[in-house]
Amino acid sequence: MELKELYQEIILDHGKNPRNKGKCDKFNKDAKAYNPLCGDKVHIYLKLNKEKKVENLSFEGEGCAISLASASILTDIIKGKDFITAKKITNEFLNMIKDKTSVSNDILNEDQKTTIMSLSGVKKFPMRVKCATMVWHTFISALEGKNINE
Repeated sequence: MELKELYQEIILDHGKNPRNKGKCDKFNKDAKAYNPLCGDKVHIYLKLNKEKKVENLSFEGEGCAISLASASILTDIIKGKDFITAKKITNEFLNMIKDKTSVSNDILNEDQKTTIMSLSGVKKFPMRVKCATMVWHTFISALEGKNINE
């Protein structure tokens, strides 16, 4: 299987069968975002424990396959990580979408890197970049206790 096909398969799988969709129990941080240009909406629910570890993470929202896949991928990969690691992964993802060719984070295993890299193709389509990145920005806002773009 070609890499491009694998990436498409990952996006379709996460888009059709999103992981961690719904409101997680006992969340203590959340943030919402809405993109009026395309109609994508996301609400991130986050349970950060006393040790600043992402104990639980989920989302509610609607939008295109890229938006839903990105939310699913984010929640799947970030859940269980500590605050600093979660921010590093998020920044690495956002940098990859902007201009880097790959994710070079040693924190992630190869499967996680491949999963995140599946979204790298959106940088070729400027109108779709926000579809992929909105949830990551919203996650950072929840993590830092801010809310954006209600």
